[in-house]
Amino acid sequence: MKDSEIIELYFERKEEAIEKTSEKYGAYCKTVAENILKNPEDSEECVNSALLRLWNSVPPEKPENLKMFLAKITRNIALNILKAKLAEKRGGKDEILAYEELSECVAEKSGVEENFDAEELERSINSFAKNLPEKERNIFIRRYFFFESAKEIGERYSFSENRVSVILHRIRKKLRKHLEKEGFL
Repeated sequence: MKDSEIIELYFERKEEAIEKTSEKYGAYCKTVAENILKNPEDSEECVNSALLRLWNSVPPEKPENLKMFLAKITRNIALNILKAKLAEKRGGKDEILAYEELSECVAEKSGVEENFDAEELERSINSFAKNLPEKERNIFIRRYFFFESAKEIGERYSFSENRVSVILHRIRKKLRKHLEKEGFL
Protein backbone atom coordinates (compact mmCIF):
# COMPACT_ATOMS: atom_id res chain seq x y z
CA MET A 1 0.00 0.00 0.00
CA LYS A 2 1.30 3.46 -0.89
CA ASP A 3 2.08 5.97 1.84
CA SER A 4 -0.50 8.39 0.45
CA GLU A 5 -3.17 5.69 0.82
CA ILE A 6 -2.08 4.99 4.40
CA ILE A 7 -2.19 8.69 5.25
CA GLU A 8 -5.68 8.89 3.76
CA LEU A 9 -6.73 6.10 6.16
CA TYR A 10 -5.50 8.25 9.06
CA PHE A 11 -7.51 11.20 7.80
CA GLU A 12 -10.57 8.93 7.58
CA ARG A 13 -9.75 7.80 11.18
CA LYS A 14 -9.74 4.14 10.19
CA GLU A 15 -7.82 1.88 12.59
CA GLU A 16 -6.59 -0.04 9.55
CA ALA A 17 -4.11 2.85 9.15
CA ILE A 18 -2.15 1.68 12.19
CA GLU A 19 -2.14 -1.92 10.97
CA LYS A 20 -0.90 -0.93 7.49
CA THR A 21 1.74 1.38 8.95
CA SER A 22 2.95 -1.36 11.27
CA GLU A 23 3.12 -3.88 8.42
CA LYS A 24 5.09 -1.51 6.21
CA TYR A 25 7.34 0.29 8.71
CA GLY A 26 7.16 -1.63 12.01
CA ALA A 27 10.45 -3.50 11.52
CA TYR A 28 12.19 -0.32 10.36
CA CYS A 29 10.99 1.59 13.43
CA LYS A 30 12.01 -1.26 15.72
CA THR A 31 15.53 -1.07 14.26
CA VAL A 32 15.60 2.69 14.89
CA ALA A 33 14.50 2.13 18.49
CA GLU A 34 16.88 -0.79 19.10
CA ASN A 35 19.87 1.21 17.87
CA ILE A 36 19.16 3.69 20.64
CA LEU A 37 17.73 1.52 23.41
CA LYS A 38 19.64 -1.76 22.90
CA ASN A 39 16.66 -3.60 24.39
CA PRO A 40 14.02 -5.50 22.35
CA GLU A 41 11.21 -5.09 24.89
CA ASP A 42 11.76 -1.35 25.27
CA SER A 43 12.02 -1.05 21.50
CA GLU A 44 8.70 -2.81 20.98
CA GLU A 45 7.05 -0.49 23.50
CA CYS A 46 8.65 2.47 21.75
CA VAL A 47 7.25 1.42 18.36
CA ASN A 48 3.78 1.01 19.84
CA SER A 49 4.02 4.48 21.36
CA ALA A 50 5.23 5.88 18.05
CA LEU A 51 2.24 4.39 16.23
CA LEU A 52 -0.10 5.91 18.81
CA ARG A 53 1.61 9.30 18.48
CA LEU A 54 1.31 9.04 14.69
CA TRP A 55 -2.42 8.31 15.08
CA ASN A 56 -2.76 11.42 17.26
CA SER A 57 -0.67 13.56 14.87
CA VAL A 58 -2.30 12.70 11.55
CA PRO A 59 -4.48 14.70 11.07
CA PRO A 60 -3.77 17.64 11.37
CA GLU A 61 -0.23 16.82 10.18
CA LYS A 62 0.07 15.46 6.66
CA PRO A 63 3.60 14.09 6.35
CA GLU A 64 5.31 14.29 2.97
CA ASN A 65 7.50 11.31 3.85
CA LEU A 66 5.67 8.91 6.16
CA LYS A 67 8.72 6.71 6.75
CA MET A 68 10.93 9.57 7.94
CA PHE A 69 8.09 11.21 9.87
CA LEU A 70 7.53 7.96 11.77
CA ALA A 71 11.29 7.42 12.20
CA LYS A 72 11.60 10.84 13.80
CA ILE A 73 8.69 10.13 16.16
CA THR A 74 10.22 6.74 17.05
CA ARG A 75 13.65 8.27 17.59
CA ASN A 76 12.30 11.00 19.87
CA ILE A 77 10.35 8.51 21.98
CA ALA A 78 13.40 6.23 22.19
CA LEU A 79 15.56 9.15 23.30
CA ASN A 80 13.04 10.01 26.02
CA ILE A 81 13.07 6.40 27.21
CA LEU A 82 16.88 6.45 27.16
CA LYS A 83 16.96 9.68 29.18
CA ALA A 84 14.72 8.05 31.78
CA LYS A 85 17.00 5.01 31.90
CA LEU A 86 20.09 7.17 32.23
CA ALA A 87 18.45 8.93 35.13
CA GLU A 88 18.25 5.48 36.72
CA LYS A 89 21.98 5.00 36.00
CA ARG A 90 21.57 2.22 33.44
CA GLY A 91 23.06 1.74 29.92
CA GLY A 92 23.46 4.21 27.09
CA LYS A 93 27.24 4.46 26.65
CA ASP A 94 27.21 4.68 22.83
CA GLU A 95 24.38 7.17 22.85
CA ILE A 96 26.06 9.36 25.47
CA LEU A 97 29.22 9.26 23.37
CA ALA A 98 27.29 10.45 20.30
CA TYR A 99 25.85 13.35 22.31
CA GLU A 100 29.28 14.23 23.66
CA GLU A 101 30.77 14.17 20.16
CA LEU A 102 28.20 16.67 18.92
CA SER A 103 28.34 18.80 22.05
CA GLU A 104 31.67 20.20 20.88
CA CYS A 105 29.77 21.74 17.96
CA VAL A 106 26.72 23.17 19.74
CA ALA A 107 26.53 25.89 22.38
CA GLU A 108 24.12 25.35 25.26
CA LYS A 109 21.20 27.71 25.97
CA SER A 110 18.27 27.61 28.33
CA GLY A 111 14.59 28.51 28.60
CA VAL A 112 12.55 30.05 25.78
CA GLU A 113 15.70 30.87 23.83
CA GLU A 114 16.53 27.15 23.75
CA ASN A 115 13.15 26.16 22.25
CA PHE A 116 13.36 28.78 19.50
CA ASP A 117 16.99 28.06 18.71
CA ALA A 118 16.44 24.29 18.67
CA GLU A 119 14.23 24.57 15.59
CA GLU A 120 16.68 26.87 13.84
CA LEU A 121 19.57 24.62 14.82
CA GLU A 122 17.75 21.58 13.44
CA ARG A 123 17.19 23.37 10.12
CA SER A 124 20.83 24.39 9.97
CA ILE A 125 22.11 20.87 10.71
CA ASN A 126 19.71 19.39 8.14
CA SER A 127 20.98 21.87 5.56
CA PHE A 128 24.57 20.99 6.47
CA ALA A 129 23.88 17.25 6.14
CA LYS A 130 22.16 17.67 2.76
CA ASN A 131 25.26 19.37 1.40
CA LEU A 132 27.67 16.66 2.51
CA PRO A 133 28.89 14.13 -0.06
CA GLU A 134 26.59 11.09 -0.01
CA LYS A 135 28.92 8.72 1.86
CA GLU A 136 29.72 11.33 4.54
CA ARG A 137 26.03 12.23 4.87
CA ASN A 138 25.11 8.57 5.36
CA ILE A 139 27.83 8.09 7.98
CA PHE A 140 26.75 11.29 9.78
CA ILE A 141 23.09 10.21 9.83
CA ARG A 142 23.89 6.65 10.90
CA ARG A 143 25.94 7.94 13.85
CA TYR A 144 23.92 10.92 15.05
CA PHE A 145 20.36 10.02 14.03
CA PHE A 146 20.34 6.24 14.31
CA PHE A 147 23.13 6.06 16.97
CA GLU A 148 25.05 3.30 15.22
CA SER A 149 28.53 2.75 16.60
CA ALA A 150 31.65 3.44 14.53
CA LYS A 151 32.16 -0.32 14.38
CA GLU A 152 28.65 -0.92 12.95
CA ILE A 153 29.09 1.85 10.40
CA GLY A 154 32.50 0.49 9.44
CA GLU A 155 31.06 -2.97 8.85
CA ARG A 156 28.29 -1.49 6.70
CA TYR A 157 30.74 0.41 4.45
CA SER A 158 33.74 -1.93 4.68
CA PHE A 159 35.79 0.67 6.59
CA SER A 160 37.86 0.20 9.69
CA GLU A 161 36.40 1.55 12.90
CA ASN A 162 39.29 4.02 13.03
CA ARG A 163 38.54 5.32 9.51
CA VAL A 164 34.91 5.92 10.50
CA SER A 165 36.08 7.80 13.61
CA VAL A 166 38.35 9.98 11.51
CA ILE A 167 35.57 10.70 9.00
CA LEU A 168 33.19 11.61 11.84
CA HIS A 169 35.83 13.87 13.40
CA ARG A 170 36.26 15.72 10.09
CA ILE A 171 32.50 16.03 9.65
CA ARG A 172 32.16 17.51 13.15
CA LYS A 173 34.88 20.04 12.33
CA LYS A 174 32.94 21.02 9.18
CA LEU A 175 29.72 21.18 11.20
CA ARG A 176 31.34 23.44 13.78
CA LYS A 177 32.49 25.83 11.04
CA HIS A 178 29.02 25.73 9.48
CA LEU A 179 27.35 26.52 12.82
CA GLU A 180 29.82 29.32 13.51
CA LYS A 181 29.01 30.83 10.13
CA GLU A 182 25.28 30.49 10.88
CA GLY A 183 25.74 32.27 14.22
CA PHE A 184 25.07 29.36 16.56
CA LEU A 185 28.52 29.51 18.18
